[in-house]
Amino acid sequence: MKIAYVVPGPMSKGPMGRTEMQRREALMNGWAFDGTEVSVIDVPSGPASIESAYEEMLAIPPTLDLIMECEKKGFDAAIIGCFGDPGLEAARELVTMPVVGPCESAMLLAAALGHKFSVLTIFESLIAGQEMLAVQAGVRAKLASVRPTDIPVLELMADPEVTKKRLIDVARACVEKDRADALLFGCMTMSFLDMGDEIAAEVGVPVVNAGRAAVKHAEMLVSMGLAHSKKAWPTPAKMKAGKTASDMRVA
Repeated sequence: MKIAYVVPGPMSKGPMGRTEMQRREALMNGWAFDGTEVSVIDVPSGPASIESAYEEMLAIPPTLDLIMECEKKGFDAAIIGCFGDPGLEAARELVTMPVVGPCESAMLLAAALGHKFSVLTIFESLIAGQEMLAVQAGVRAKLASVRPTDIPVLELMADPEVTKKRLIDVARACVEKDRADALLFGCMTMSFLDMGDEIAAEVGVPVVNAGRAAVKHAEMLVSMGLAHSKKAWPTPAKMKAGKTASDMRVA
């Protein structure tokens, strides 16, 4: 099967660059089953990183265009490559292939691993939004906490050892103070540091890598011949009448 990992920002043009896209692609292909090919594709324009609701909104239109293009090119599923799952519901309206979001995939998995789970996020300003994502995923009652690391996205990879120590400290607070039974990374750059096993060993609870969860979620749906319900996410009426997504925009 072919899975597109759609980055909702021009990563190849930013400080992380195409080298980081290739590194992430290699990681995901390593996580995937034999016979699965994951391709990392970024949008041509948008925010360099997504750390606010405003930046999410800016990222959605080009991301939706790229997801529709991926379906036309024969991809079997798409992953929206941001923990906020920007445009997830709209994407499910516009295509018939499965589209998964790392947040929803990781939260559903973490909710099954214990009575309560916590999210390690970037800034305090993101806490309310990630609590709302738990509501949308239907698992708010199982969310123990969302705790910030206070390391900006574009600085997480600057010193991996410093980042790991901070993640362990925050993870331990989630377990000891918030009674979390499982944890997940609330940022894709955190997930692609691939430190979940090390942090789990330090704090004694499972740690869900959102990128890996999304790959496995997409693989499962494709292998079972399942896609998201068009009763839940119906094709827009204008597109049913023959209009394209471009036709629906007023210049």
